[in-house]
Amino acid sequence: MSHADGARAARHGALHLVAVLVGATVLVPIVFGVLGGFKDNGQLFTNPFGLPDPWVPGNYTDILGSGEFWRQTGNSLGIALATTVLVVGIGAMASYIFARYAFPGRELLFTVFAIGLMFPFAVAILPLFVLLRELGLLGNPLGVILPQVAFGLPVTIVILRGFFRGIPGEVEESAVLDGCGPVRFFWRILLPMSRPALGTVSVLAVVGSWNNYLLPLIVFNDSRWWTLPLGVQQFQSQYSADTARILAYVTLAILPALLCYALAERQLVAGLTSGIGKG
Repeated sequence: MSHADGARAARHGALHLVAVLVGATVLVPIVFGVLGGFKDNGQLFTNPFGLPDPWVPGNYTDILGSGEFWRQTGNSLGIALATTVLVVGIGAMASYIFARYAFPGRELLFTVFAIGLMFPFAVAILPLFVLLRELGLLGNPLGVILPQVAFGLPVTIVILRGFFRGIPGEVEESAVLDGCGPVRFFWRILLPMSRPALGTVSVLAVVGSWNNYLLPLIVFNDSRWWTLPLGVQQFQSQYSADTARILAYVTLAILPALLCYALAERQLVAGLTSGIGKG
Protein backbone atom coordinates (compact mmCIF):
# COMPACT_ATOMS: atom_id res chain seq x y z
CA MET A 1 0.00 0.00 0.00
CA SER A 2 1.40 3.39 -0.99
CA HIS A 3 1.69 6.32 1.41
CA ALA A 4 -1.21 8.11 -0.36
CA ASP A 5 -3.45 5.04 -0.07
CA GLY A 6 -2.57 4.72 3.61
CA ALA A 7 -3.40 8.37 4.28
CA ARG A 8 -6.71 8.02 2.40
CA ALA A 9 -7.63 4.89 4.37
CA ALA A 10 -6.76 6.62 7.66
CA ARG A 11 -8.89 9.63 6.70
CA HIS A 12 -11.85 7.42 5.77
CA GLY A 13 -11.45 5.49 9.02
CA ALA A 14 -11.46 8.70 11.06
CA LEU A 15 -14.55 9.99 9.26
CA HIS A 16 -16.28 6.65 9.78
CA LEU A 17 -15.45 6.77 13.49
CA VAL A 18 -16.81 10.33 13.80
CA ALA A 19 -20.02 9.28 12.00
CA VAL A 20 -20.47 6.33 14.36
CA LEU A 21 -19.92 8.53 17.43
CA VAL A 22 -22.38 11.17 16.20
CA GLY A 23 -24.94 8.48 15.39
CA ALA A 24 -24.46 6.93 18.83
CA THR A 25 -25.12 10.24 20.60
CA VAL A 26 -28.52 10.32 18.87
CA LEU A 27 -29.42 6.64 19.04
CA VAL A 28 -28.31 5.74 22.58
CA PRO A 29 -30.78 8.06 24.42
CA ILE A 30 -33.65 6.80 22.25
CA VAL A 31 -32.80 3.13 22.85
CA PHE A 32 -32.33 3.84 26.57
CA GLY A 33 -35.77 5.45 26.75
CA VAL A 34 -37.51 2.69 24.80
CA LEU A 35 -35.96 -0.13 26.87
CA GLY A 36 -36.33 1.83 30.12
CA GLY A 37 -40.07 1.97 29.54
CA PHE A 38 -40.15 -1.84 29.63
CA LYS A 39 -38.46 -1.98 33.05
CA ASP A 40 -39.56 -1.30 36.58
CA ASN A 41 -37.79 1.22 38.79
CA GLY A 42 -35.74 -1.49 40.52
CA GLN A 43 -34.30 -2.65 37.21
CA LEU A 44 -33.52 0.93 36.20
CA PHE A 45 -31.54 1.38 39.41
CA THR A 46 -29.65 -1.95 39.40
CA ASN A 47 -29.27 -2.49 35.62
CA PRO A 48 -29.87 0.82 33.80
CA PHE A 49 -28.17 -0.16 30.51
CA GLY A 50 -29.11 -3.84 30.26
CA LEU A 51 -32.12 -5.49 28.67
CA PRO A 52 -35.32 -5.65 30.75
CA ASP A 53 -35.57 -8.82 32.81
CA PRO A 54 -38.45 -9.45 33.07
CA TRP A 55 -40.06 -7.18 30.47
CA VAL A 56 -42.73 -4.88 31.92
CA PRO A 57 -45.12 -3.82 29.12
CA GLY A 58 -47.58 -2.41 31.65
CA ASN A 59 -45.93 1.03 31.56
CA TYR A 60 -46.81 1.37 27.89
CA THR A 61 -50.22 -0.32 27.98
CA ASP A 62 -51.40 1.82 30.91
CA ILE A 63 -50.50 5.01 29.00
CA LEU A 64 -52.04 3.75 25.75
CA GLY A 65 -55.24 2.99 27.68
CA SER A 66 -55.40 6.56 29.00
CA GLY A 67 -57.92 8.89 27.37
CA GLU A 68 -55.87 11.91 28.43
CA PHE A 69 -52.87 10.69 26.43
CA TRP A 70 -54.97 10.27 23.29
CA ARG A 71 -56.62 13.68 23.76
CA GLN A 72 -53.21 15.34 23.98
CA THR A 73 -52.07 13.34 20.95
CA GLY A 74 -55.14 14.53 19.03
CA ASN A 75 -54.45 18.14 20.02
CA SER A 76 -50.83 17.89 18.89
CA LEU A 77 -51.86 16.17 15.66
CA GLY A 78 -54.54 18.74 14.82
CA ILE A 79 -52.29 21.71 15.51
CA ALA A 80 -49.38 20.16 13.60
CA LEU A 81 -51.54 19.38 10.55
CA ALA A 82 -53.13 22.84 10.47
CA THR A 83 -49.72 24.49 10.88
CA THR A 84 -48.19 22.38 8.12
CA VAL A 85 -51.01 23.01 5.65
CA LEU A 86 -50.83 26.78 6.20
CA VAL A 87 -47.02 26.98 6.21
CA VAL A 88 -46.63 24.91 3.06
CA GLY A 89 -49.58 26.52 1.26
CA ILE A 90 -48.68 30.14 2.00
CA GLY A 91 -44.95 29.48 1.70
CA ALA A 92 -45.34 27.81 -1.71
CA MET A 93 -47.40 30.68 -3.13
CA ALA A 94 -44.97 33.31 -1.78
CA SER A 95 -41.98 31.34 -3.06
CA TYR A 96 -43.57 31.08 -6.50
CA ILE A 97 -43.80 34.86 -6.68
CA PHE A 98 -40.25 35.35 -5.40
CA ALA A 99 -38.83 32.77 -7.79
CA ARG A 100 -40.68 33.36 -11.05
CA TYR A 101 -41.66 37.06 -11.10
CA ALA A 102 -39.44 40.14 -11.15
CA PHE A 103 -40.80 43.25 -9.42
CA PRO A 104 -39.24 46.24 -7.61
CA GLY A 105 -38.18 45.41 -4.08
CA ARG A 106 -38.33 41.64 -4.59
CA GLU A 107 -34.87 40.94 -3.18
CA LEU A 108 -35.40 43.34 -0.29
CA LEU A 109 -38.67 41.65 0.63
CA PHE A 110 -37.07 38.22 0.35
CA THR A 111 -34.23 39.41 2.59
CA VAL A 112 -36.81 40.41 5.21
CA PHE A 113 -38.15 36.85 5.18
CA ALA A 114 -34.62 35.43 5.30
CA ILE A 115 -33.80 37.59 8.34
CA GLY A 116 -36.65 35.79 10.09
CA LEU A 117 -34.41 32.71 10.21
CA MET A 118 -32.20 34.52 12.73
CA PHE A 119 -35.05 35.74 14.95
CA PRO A 120 -35.20 33.54 18.06
CA PHE A 121 -38.68 32.54 19.15
CA ALA A 122 -37.94 33.06 22.86
CA VAL A 123 -37.16 36.77 22.30
CA ALA A 124 -40.66 37.37 20.91
CA ILE A 125 -42.54 35.45 23.57
CA LEU A 126 -43.56 38.47 25.70
CA PRO A 127 -44.82 40.76 22.88
CA LEU A 128 -46.42 37.71 21.29
CA PHE A 129 -48.30 36.96 24.50
CA VAL A 130 -49.58 40.56 24.65
CA LEU A 131 -50.62 40.44 20.98
CA LEU A 132 -52.48 37.14 21.41
CA ARG A 133 -54.23 38.49 24.50
CA GLU A 134 -55.35 41.62 22.62
CA LEU A 135 -56.63 39.46 19.76
CA GLY A 136 -58.49 37.16 22.15
CA LEU A 137 -56.53 34.10 21.01
CA LEU A 138 -55.34 32.90 24.42
CA GLY A 139 -56.88 29.50 25.09
CA ASN A 140 -57.57 29.13 21.36
CA PRO A 141 -55.67 26.69 19.09
CA LEU A 142 -55.28 29.53 16.56
CA GLY A 143 -53.10 31.25 19.17
CA VAL A 144 -50.58 28.44 18.65
CA ILE A 145 -51.13 27.74 14.96
CA LEU A 146 -50.79 31.30 13.61
CA PRO A 147 -47.47 32.14 15.39
CA GLN A 148 -46.06 28.76 14.35
CA VAL A 149 -47.00 29.57 10.75
CA ALA A 150 -45.31 32.97 11.01
CA PHE A 151 -42.11 31.50 12.41
CA GLY A 152 -42.15 28.61 9.92
CA LEU A 153 -42.51 30.75 6.79
CA PRO A 154 -38.88 32.02 6.54
CA VAL A 155 -37.25 28.59 6.24
CA THR A 156 -40.10 27.38 4.00
CA ILE A 157 -39.72 30.29 1.59
CA VAL A 158 -35.93 30.03 1.50
CA ILE A 159 -36.06 26.32 0.62
CA LEU A 160 -38.95 26.47 -1.88
CA ARG A 161 -37.69 29.59 -3.64
CA GLY A 162 -34.37 27.92 -4.32
CA PHE A 163 -36.10 24.82 -5.66
CA PHE A 164 -38.60 26.76 -7.81
CA ARG A 165 -35.80 28.83 -9.35
CA GLY A 166 -34.04 25.62 -10.36
CA ILE A 167 -36.94 24.50 -12.58
CA PRO A 168 -36.05 25.51 -16.17
CA GLY A 169 -37.90 28.43 -17.69
CA GLU A 170 -38.53 26.30 -20.81
CA VAL A 171 -40.99 24.23 -18.78
CA GLU A 172 -43.07 27.33 -18.02
CA GLU A 173 -42.79 28.60 -21.61
CA SER A 174 -44.04 25.27 -22.95
CA ALA A 175 -46.92 25.32 -20.49
CA VAL A 176 -47.87 28.87 -21.54
CA LEU A 177 -47.82 27.86 -25.22
CA ASP A 178 -50.21 25.02 -24.34
CA GLY A 179 -52.61 27.57 -22.83
CA CYS A 180 -51.56 27.12 -19.21
CA GLY A 181 -52.02 30.23 -17.04
CA PRO A 182 -49.89 31.14 -13.99
CA VAL A 183 -52.29 29.56 -11.48
CA ARG A 184 -52.66 26.34 -13.44
CA PHE A 185 -48.90 26.16 -14.01
CA PHE A 186 -48.39 26.53 -10.25
CA TRP A 187 -50.89 23.81 -9.28
CA ARG A 188 -50.54 21.34 -12.13
CA ILE A 189 -46.84 21.53 -12.98
CA LEU A 190 -44.69 23.40 -10.45
CA LEU A 191 -46.00 21.76 -7.27
CA PRO A 192 -45.83 18.15 -8.59
CA MET A 193 -42.26 18.78 -9.75
CA SER A 194 -41.33 20.13 -6.29
CA ARG A 195 -42.33 17.13 -4.18
CA PRO A 196 -38.86 16.71 -2.54
CA ALA A 197 -38.81 20.34 -1.40
CA LEU A 198 -42.46 20.21 -0.31
CA GLY A 199 -41.68 17.04 1.65
CA THR A 200 -38.78 18.80 3.34
CA VAL A 201 -40.72 21.84 4.49
CA SER A 202 -43.65 19.63 5.55
CA VAL A 203 -41.43 17.50 7.79
CA LEU A 204 -39.81 20.58 9.30
CA ALA A 205 -43.23 22.10 10.02
CA VAL A 206 -44.65 18.89 11.54
CA VAL A 207 -41.64 18.21 13.77
CA GLY A 208 -41.36 21.86 14.81
CA SER A 209 -45.01 22.01 15.80
CA TRP A 210 -44.97 18.61 17.50
CA ASN A 211 -42.03 19.55 19.71
CA ASN A 212 -43.19 23.09 20.50
CA TYR A 213 -43.49 23.50 24.25
CA LEU A 214 -43.20 27.20 25.06
CA LEU A 215 -46.01 28.53 22.87
CA PRO A 216 -48.71 26.05 24.01
CA LEU A 217 -47.58 26.71 27.59
CA ILE A 218 -48.40 30.43 27.40
CA VAL A 219 -51.55 30.04 25.28
CA PHE A 220 -53.40 27.16 26.94
CA ASN A 221 -54.63 27.42 30.52
CA ASP A 222 -57.31 24.79 30.00
CA SER A 223 -55.75 21.29 30.20
CA ARG A 224 -58.26 20.02 27.61
CA TRP A 225 -56.19 21.82 24.95
CA TRP A 226 -52.80 20.67 26.19
CA THR A 227 -50.46 19.15 23.65
CA LEU A 228 -48.09 16.24 24.27
CA PRO A 229 -45.08 18.34 25.42
CA LEU A 230 -47.29 19.87 28.13
CA GLY A 231 -48.63 16.40 28.88
CA VAL A 232 -45.08 15.14 29.41
CA GLN A 233 -44.46 17.91 31.93
CA GLN A 234 -47.69 17.12 33.74
CA PHE A 235 -46.90 13.41 33.73
CA GLN A 236 -43.44 14.01 35.14
CA SER A 237 -44.91 16.03 37.99
CA GLN A 238 -47.58 13.40 38.67
CA TYR A 239 -45.21 10.38 38.56
CA SER A 240 -41.94 12.01 39.64
CA ALA A 241 -40.93 8.86 41.56
CA ASP A 242 -41.79 6.44 38.72
CA THR A 243 -38.95 6.95 36.23
CA ALA A 244 -39.79 3.89 34.13
CA ARG A 245 -43.34 5.11 33.50
CA ILE A 246 -42.01 8.58 32.58
CA LEU A 247 -39.60 7.04 30.07
CA ALA A 248 -42.51 5.12 28.51
CA TYR A 249 -44.57 8.32 28.22
CA VAL A 250 -41.72 10.29 26.67
CA THR A 251 -41.04 7.48 24.19
CA LEU A 252 -44.67 7.37 23.07
CA ALA A 253 -44.76 11.18 22.83
CA ILE A 254 -41.80 11.43 20.46
CA LEU A 255 -42.68 8.34 18.40
CA PRO A 256 -44.91 10.10 15.79
CA ALA A 257 -42.27 12.77 15.09
CA LEU A 258 -39.57 10.10 14.73
CA LEU A 259 -41.74 8.08 12.33
CA CYS A 260 -42.50 11.18 10.27
CA TYR A 261 -38.81 12.00 10.01
CA ALA A 262 -37.82 8.40 9.24
CA LEU A 263 -40.40 8.06 6.45
CA ALA A 264 -39.43 11.36 4.80
CA GLU A 265 -35.69 11.40 5.62
CA ARG A 266 -34.58 10.99 1.99
CA GLN A 267 -36.82 13.79 0.71
CA LEU A 268 -35.84 15.97 3.67
CA VAL A 269 -32.12 15.77 2.87
CA ALA A 270 -32.70 16.13 -0.90
CA GLY A 271 -34.88 19.21 -0.44
CA LEU A 272 -32.48 20.87 1.98
CA THR A 273 -29.44 20.38 -0.25
CA SER A 274 -31.26 21.53 -3.38
CA GLY A 275 -32.57 24.61 -1.59
CA ILE A 276 -29.16 25.53 -0.27
CA GLY A 277 -27.47 24.95 -3.61
CA LYS A 278 -29.90 27.01 -5.68
CA GLY A 279 -30.94 29.68 -3.23
